[in-house]
Amino acid sequence: MNFHIITLFPEVFGSYLNESILKRALEKRLIKVKLYNPRDFTTDKHHKADDRPYGGGPGMVMYAEPIIKAVVKAIRKKKAKIFIMSPRGDQFTNEFASKVAEGKGGVKDIVLICGRYEGIDSRVKKILKAKEISVGPFVVTGGELPAMIIIDSISRQINGVLGKMESVEEKRVSSGEMYTRPPVLQYKGKKYMVPKVFLSGHHKKIEEYKKLKNL
Repeated sequence: MNFHIITLFPEVFGSYLNESILKRALEKRLIKVKLYNPRDFTTDKHHKADDRPYGGGPGMVMYAEPIIKAVVKAIRKKKAKIFIMSPRGDQFTNEFASKVAEGKGGVKDIVLICGRYEGIDSRVKKILKAKEISVGPFVVTGGELPAMIIIDSISRQINGVLGKMESVEEKRVSSGEMYTRPPVLQYKGKKYMVPKVFLSGHHKKIEEYKKLKNL
């Protein structure tokens, strides 16, 4: 799966992508992430990427043309799904992530456009036939954090990223209740014990317990 990120702040992705599971996925070439800065596709000497909105109002709006040029360079003539990070968009879900990870229709390229300031020129959506998508009922200062969430969520659904597909939590029976050593934890004079069934080694009973707790 290839992720193409359109962002004014490509450097913010470095720390997250260079750690843990996503780092290994990149090293194994299970996923690829490429970053494109709209400023690199401007024509003025100051590489200005935004301006005041028509019709008045606070803040600045990102230009359409640099974003469109960046997307064109990213996908060339390949099939791609194009998403704009937006609090007004459709809700991103785990089911959505799973479908994208399957690469139905041979689509292996995902473009994530990260807005900033008051947003991006609406003509971007129309010209690119992009879909607005939201990671939750809240507003953040830019599309970079939502884009990272989407990359993570889709990547972990790809075979090999988590080692085994059984490692994908949503594919396992899980009560949300889990423990590790020690079996007895003392805190402020009180003992907190691991349920006996988890210490029994009886896998069938453990799974039954998890199913029961999940009701």
